[in-house]
Amino acid sequence: MVHPANVQDRDGAVLVLDQRTRRLFPFLQTIFADSAYGGPKLAKAMAGAAWKIEVVMKPKDQKGFGVLPRRWVVERTNAWTNRCRRLSKDFENLNRTALAFIRHASIRLTLRRIVRYCVPS
Repeated sequence: MVHPANVQDRDGAVLVLDQRTRRLFPFLQTIFADSAYGGPKLAKAMAGAAWKIEVVMKPKDQKGFGVLPRRWVVERTNAWTNRCRRLSKDFENLNRTALAFIRHASIRLTLRRIVRYCVPS
């Protein structure tokens, strides 16, 4: 799901975690999110869901940058997709075009991993 930049994260999460997404990913149990996704609107939307949402918060005593638990997975995945030249800049006019290139990059990364483990060396 790609939504416009003028949609706040917590409002966009409600759009992303709709019934269609639940049908596509029934195996998901826990969704990790950063502090921008916390709030009553998202909590209300997730009330009847089979998924559990865990908001990863920065420790209160932490000052400056620090690696947050589970957050590095998202950052690492973003770094992998940004290796594709087409995704390094936001030049797309349509959301569906940008989404297609993100899918292409994800498929490419997945195939590379499959080949690495399946081809005997």
